[in-house]
Amino acid sequence: MGKERFKLIVAVYCMLIKNGKILMLRRFNTGYEDGNYSFPAGHVEEGESFKETAVREAKEEIGIDVKLEDISLAHVMHRVPLGRISVFMKAEKWEGVIRNIEPEKCDDLSWFNLDVLPKNTIPYIKKTIEDYKQKNVYSEDKQI
Repeated sequence: MGKERFKLIVAVYCMLIKNGKILMLRRFNTGYEDGNYSFPAGHVEEGESFKETAVREAKEEIGIDVKLEDISLAHVMHRVPLGRISVFMKAEKWEGVIRNIEPEKCDDLSWFNLDVLPKNTIPYIKKTIEDYKQKNVYSEDKQI
């Protein structure tokens, strides 16, 4: 039998952008980056596309419906030491009212100006937003 291949973990983030602002959620009680801002996100499930993952996570975490045709790629980050690929999908249109569906995992949902992010934004999220603003679609994070 051959050598088992290295496997990467893929997470998809849903960036909602409207009028120069971006929706961010503050992680709470998850055991990872609690108290810091990120986006609705989750791991890709078997048979699911990146767009489908973003649509599902938007529904599960903030209660909105995003159409597949309204989602586009914003950025991909290879988080090298962690063996992770973070795929950031963007939507500027959706249906429904944004609300916190998972208060046990999120204690704040707020809109922030793309140029004035909260100090407690997760560093790789902040880097992604900077790359997005500069139209860089790929980056590598070599820090743990």
